[in-house]
Amino acid sequence: MEIKREFYLNELVDRLDNGLIKIVTGIRRCGKSYLLDPIFKNYLIQQGVERDHIIKLSLDERANSKYLDPDILDQYIRSLIVDNKKYYIILDEIQEVKDFESVLIGFMHINNVEIYVTGSNSKFLSSDIITEFRGRGDEIRVYPLSFDEFYSVFDGSEEKALNEYYTYGGLPLTLLAKTDNAKINYLKNQRENVYINDIVERNKIQNKEELEMLVQIIASDIGSLTNPLKLSNVFKERDKKSTMTDKTIYKYLECLQDDFMIEKAKRFDVRGKKFIETPQKYYFSDMGIRNSFLDFRQSEEISHIMENVIYLELRKRGYNVDVGTVEIREGNSKKQLEIDFVANKGNDKIYIQSALEMKTPEKVAQEQKSLLNVNDFFKKIIIVGDNIKKSRYDNGIIIMSIYDFLLEKDSLKY
Repeated sequence: MEIKREFYLNELVDRLDNGLIKIVTGIRRCGKSYLLDPIFKNYLIQQGVERDHIIKLSLDERANSKYLDPDILDQYIRSLIVDNKKYYIILDEIQEVKDFESVLIGFMHINNVEIYVTGSNSKFLSSDIITEFRGRGDEIRVYPLSFDEFYSVFDGSEEKALNEYYTYGGLPLTLLAKTDNAKINYLKNQRENVYINDIVERNKIQNKEELEMLVQIIASDIGSLTNPLKLSNVFKERDKKSTMTDKTIYKYLECLQDDFMIEKAKRFDVRGKKFIETPQKYYFSDMGIRNSFLDFRQSEEISHIMENVIYLELRKRGYNVDVGTVEIREGNSKKQLEIDFVANKGNDKIYIQSALEMKTPEKVAQEQKSLLNVNDFFKKIIIVGDNIKKSRYDNGIIIMSIYDFLLEKDSLKY
């Protein structure tokens, strides 16, 4: 079974010979390494690149531990460049190397090299590193399998595939597990031995149980507005002796985002055209990982999961995604209406509502209300869980099924 990941391959191909370090980031086990080797490597070979001109090192493998020394890594790579033809350097999990920035910048001074690196932590792209690169890094963010990629190798109907995707997510190796128990055990093992342990060790966190509880709280309430102070109060409600402060929670949230486990969506005042700093929403990079923190007890919360999946698809397609708010006046009082997503990419802006179903006129009016109170002419879409035909209301609002949205590459161009 091969998942081609053509979207990300095209992203790499589009960046060939652009003079920048190609930085492939994303949560661990999402397929970054496989994207570069064999997918991108095979593409290069098909284009006529000689195999010995593709230099690949996996820096998280024990056999390559000596190359974690920046001087040894630098010397080794340079020893393999023996002519003036183009070389393609692929360094997997480069953040494992101390002072890797200077090594990469040194490689950039070699005229006949293209550099590709992967990293599983966003500190890899901290402001200090960006300054060090002086604008010479080009990030390609990789997510777990999209539903389109997942369905391309799934044996079953769209409905069955989406239910599986909602439950077990899109980590590529999950697809290889043959039974539900095997999938659950794999995801729980990744949760404990890869994601949580990585965050604890990297950030020297003293209380692993508190971190896990925080993730469980966020997982049980995805798509809800929150902030560190509110989350601290939840801890105190569960345990009056809790010492979890909002400052500690803020730090933990930063760590979870640094490791790409969750993403934060800010609130945006659509009419005032300004961001509202707090509260925010948090979404998971993979639904299987999210569900594993809840022991798969809340995987039936389809409306929240669907919202998270829509968020991920928008991010994969390159949109910046915020939560919209629209203030309206009803009688003598003001009221805040929410737009699930305000998606921006360049000059393109789309307002999107997520609705599991809209079977009554009242529900239709409810979902349309916030969109109709936006005073601009950008596209407005409602995505529903039912497998309905794509159409447009007289007021210009588009309605489409989650299946059309996820499976049609140009679904948002309707």
